[in-house]
Amino acid sequence: MQRDALVRELQSIVGADGVIAQPSELVVYETDGLSVFKHPPDLVVFPRSTEEVVAVVKLLRRYGLPIIPRGAGTGLSGGALAERGGVLITTTRMKRILQVDIRNRCVLVEAGVVNIHITNAVKAWNYHYAPDPSSQVACTIGGNIAENSGGPHTLKYGVTTNHILGVEVVLPDGEVVWLGGKTEESVGYDLRGVFIGSEGTFGIVTKAWVKLTRNPQSYRTMRVSFASVDDAAQAVSDIIAAGIIPAAAEFVDHVALDALKEAFGLQLPEGTKALLVIELDGLEVALDRQAERVKEICRKNRAIEILLARNEQERAQLWFARKRAFGALGRLTPSYITQDGMVPRSKLPEMMRFVYAVGEKYGLRIANIFHAGDGNLHPCILFDERKPDEVERALKVSTEIIRRCVEVGGSVTGEHGVGLEKRAFMPFMFTPDELAVMRKIKAVFDPEGVCNPGKIFPDETEVAEPVIVGKRRPAAM
Repeated sequence: MQRDALVRELQSIVGADGVIAQPSELVVYETDGLSVFKHPPDLVVFPRSTEEVVAVVKLLRRYGLPIIPRGAGTGLSGGALAERGGVLITTTRMKRILQVDIRNRCVLVEAGVVNIHITNAVKAWNYHYAPDPSSQVACTIGGNIAENSGGPHTLKYGVTTNHILGVEVVLPDGEVVWLGGKTEESVGYDLRGVFIGSEGTFGIVTKAWVKLTRNPQSYRTMRVSFASVDDAAQAVSDIIAAGIIPAAAEFVDHVALDALKEAFGLQLPEGTKALLVIELDGLEVALDRQAERVKEICRKNRAIEILLARNEQERAQLWFARKRAFGALGRLTPSYITQDGMVPRSKLPEMMRFVYAVGEKYGLRIANIFHAGDGNLHPCILFDERKPDEVERALKVSTEIIRRCVEVGGSVTGEHGVGLEKRAFMPFMFTPDELAVMRKIKAVFDPEGVCNPGKIFPDETEVAEPVIVGKRRPAAM
């Protein structure tokens, strides 16, 4: 049997414990962090080095099987699923930090290194790795690079692409290339930038040089309670308009707050309907003045309580509501979809009203926990995936929210990527000609179309009706 022969050949490369072939074990890998889509792979392989990845890729090419790169599986767009069959190449065993270069402020890591482990490795020198997805205690650098991941503090410091100097990539034919390198600038086309965010459709990341960021001299962290979602959203817009760029400005609404109260007994002022966690960082001498200005803006927007952390312990306590909010939603629902649209900050109040209205229209509750500072919405649509009707309604809610994000001048995704989930939404933003150019770029890296097929691009059976014809024009701010 061909499958048995393939398993034996893969085991000869990665070892007997480096291949998963039993259906009862493969079910673990049928989904990622977005559990509404389920597609079990044919096999899962765990290489431990670039050389093993190369050997696996060449073998799979000989068998004519699709290649699906996968990290820790924390992605939220269905990007690491074997929708069309094939083999998952999972890089979580490639977890070595190979070189720490403090003088040049960079670190060489393998693709399976967990995000937070980089910061832990350099904290003694007063440095950190800035991109901090909510899943940073589990997600890996390879997956972060594939999805161009963000996080709360990327409002000020930028997303993954701003912190990656170079990547070692195994192309779908087994060739190994470096895109970028150890230095800030490289000659010629920025292929590193093209690769980051390509969602595993160009090749497999095996190593990366990542930039380190000096720890701020000091922080000012505050938690602000508001009696309305509109007031909280407007406060964020006003803070940025005043020329203040917080390190983070995070939003938690009343639905998520109800879950936090039930799960952890969170104490909040009576009438709190929305919460902002705002963090300023930088030079000590400037932070008190900035903090006072932020407080003034929040009071102007009818804040009902402002708490300012006095030490690291209180800082962690004020962050607690934001850090635990997603997990607490399990108290309210068996399942939820976390959407990922992007809108201009000035459109936040309008967009929040729309999100709640579309939830009411379809009879589903929606919790909102998101990066308000850069307008990256995360509406959490609560439903029961055991009920097909609720699944269908949840997907319709997702479509309407993303369509509206584009209509007001935003994007179909802010940090989660397109994957399976949003590929049918791409015509909301791009013309057929623009999508054709993107396909041609993919074909340069993957001419045979074997690398993570079915992601990003819609096919002829699932093109959602575009609401914008021609090129997208940004809405007025």
